[in-house]
Formats: sequence, C-alpha cells, structure tokens
Amino acid sequence: MDILVADGVGHGPTELAAYDAALADAGVGDFNLVTVSSVVPADATVEGVGTAPDLGPAGDRLTVVQAHASASPADAHDTDGVTACLGWATGPGPGLFYEADGADADAVRETVLEGLDAGRDLRDWTFDHEETCCATVDTDESAYAAAVVVAAYGDSKPIA
Repeated sequence: MDILVADGVGHGPTELAAYDAALADAGVGDFNLVTVSSVVPADATVEGVGTAPDLGPAGDRLTVVQAHASASPADAHDTDGVTACLGWATGPGPGLFYEADGADADAVRETVLEGLDAGRDLRDWTFDHEETCCATVDTDESAYAAAVVVAAYGDSKPIA
C-alpha cells in the first residue's frame, strides 16, 4: 500500500469553509475522510507528494491520518499564521505518524519530533527513516484560515 502525504492551506467565510478549501488545496477535498490514529502498516510506503493525485471518485471514503490547524479572523491580531504538521517514522516493519498544530511553526515541528521519539520508545520495532511535512497558513482579519497535512492510505473506496 502507498500512503501519500499531501498538504494544503485555505481561507473561507467560516471555519469549515476554510478547512474545506485547505482539503481541496491538498487534493482530498472531494472525499469522505475516515480518520485513523497513527500506525503505518508494515507493508506500506509513505511518500510526500504535495498535492494528492486522483485517488478515486468523489464521495468515496478515504482513510487518512491528518493534522489540522485553523484560525479565526480575530486570531489575526495575535499571530501571523498557524501550522499543521505531520511526521512519520518508518522502517522495515510497521511505522508511526504523529501530528501537531499551533501558532509557532518551529514548536509545532518540534512537538511532532518529540512525539515520534516517544512513540519509538514504546515499541520494539526497527525505524530507519523519519520525515515531516508541515503546512502554514497566514491568518487574515477578513476570513478564517486553515492548514492541513493528510496522509491518505491508498485509493478511496466506495462507502456502500
């Protein structure tokens, strides 16, 4: 199985509209997302792709791990942007995802790395690769803002 990591940012008149725009920017806005926790199956490969390719018909379900950050117009007074970050550690067997979000991009990335370290310490697995993907969106006094990083587990599947 290929797990593709895509990222996107968006703005909109509501928090949900901004999130929808960020998902569309990542290439996964037309799916019903089913979020799973954080384990990479042993037979999977993880690849950062920027924008997801065609993963199937609109309306299908898509299994994902996701990081999501959002900000209201009022937040623009306190911060210049918000960041969503997803990190993964993989090896010859199973692997892990960790996600975080916040207003300080460096701190968000550091939180992801600390989470990956803690997750590795809990498991007797071999890890030989680590990577992160972060998306930062500028806040806006006239619109909601959202950033997403989505790890899509293969192609979409019909709901029924």
